[in-house]
Amino acid sequence: MTMRYEIMGPLQVVDDGKYVIRARKVEALLTVLLIRADEVVPINRLMTEIWGENPPRRAVAGIHVYISQIRKFLNGLSKGDESPVQTRPPGYMLRLGSDGLDFRDFERLVNRGRDHARAGRHVRAAADFENALSLWRGPLLDEACVGPIVEGFQAWLKEVRLECVEMMIDSRLTLARHRELIGDLYLLTQEHPLRETFYRQLMLALYRSGRQADALAVYQTARGTLTQELGLEPCPALQDLHQAILTSDRRLDLELGVA
Repeated sequence: MTMRYEIMGPLQVVDDGKYVIRARKVEALLTVLLIRADEVVPINRLMTEIWGENPPRRAVAGIHVYISQIRKFLNGLSKGDESPVQTRPPGYMLRLGSDGLDFRDFERLVNRGRDHARAGRHVRAAADFENALSLWRGPLLDEACVGPIVEGFQAWLKEVRLECVEMMIDSRLTLARHRELIGDLYLLTQEHPLRETFYRQLMLALYRSGRQADALAVYQTARGTLTQELGLEPCPALQDLHQAILTSDRRLDLELGVA
């Protein structure tokens, strides 16, 4: 029987139900092994993830205990003869096998959606991006148990997730869904005030909805924020869109008939 690991949010293992680990250090250790699934993680790296740069004297013994607890937990679910967590010098490895892992599904959907978008298949692209984003359940771990591996993974996931949102919105704009995007885009510019893509998308959605003045106001908001926070003018793409809206450039009009 296969299991599914989910770490795009608090760790849970899905079998015939959903199971969580309550012990924070054990949860953190299993999360690290899942991020590096099918790779050997040295014991010293595991100690850094759990205790930082100043592990206790018996840290190695502690890792062995936590690994034993993880094996007992997973073996109780899989009922297999061999534990997915294997000892491989100089550390341990979680062998994924046929089991599922949510962030790998996320990455596959994002890449497939990107390919569809590049080929002009925006209905399929938008569906893949939406399915990818539906896997997100929130932050992984609290800050007390976040080491370099988890921190790097979180930074990667945050960036790819935002890129996925941007690409999904671009596909929806191409599919004439601009009116339904306006509210979400206003929120996104508030949540990510230095991310110029969201301003560009909001300006375009407003313009295509017959709200030219509001689109120009968004540009002024973006320009003020970037100037105040970074001392920079908006990027060329944003400036070009502003000029195109001022002149009602027909190239901004929607081209229909997209697959």
